[in-house]
Amino acid sequence: MEGLIEIKGLRLFARHGVYDEERINGNTFELNVTLRYPIDAAMGSDALEDTLNYAEAIEIVHQEMDKPSKLLEHVVGRIYKALLIQYPAISGGSIELIKLNPPIPHEMQGVAVKIEW
Repeated sequence: MEGLIEIKGLRLFARHGVYDEERINGNTFELNVTLRYPIDAAMGSDALEDTLNYAEAIEIVHQEMDKPSKLLEHVVGRIYKALLIQYPAISGGSIELIKLNPPIPHEMQGVAVKIEW
């Protein structure tokens, strides 16, 4: 059986953006991450080593967010690769990265890049 770990509304400060001011001043970002993984062992054992440790997954996301990039697509790609390296049993999921205050003179909730696999 497969289950989902969902990390919802993770807010982090980072320095991503095409413009120099974005990489100097930084911005607030929000992430929603869903990871599909085998859940049977953890359902039976109640042991952390039998599951996908969401605290570790969050730390991986944080580490990748700390590396400045021009494009949100690049950041999402790094997060995706790092999670699959740490947890090769992940069979699918999604990563949505939202820039909450883009340097655009229009009112909005943010701009996002999302991948699904």
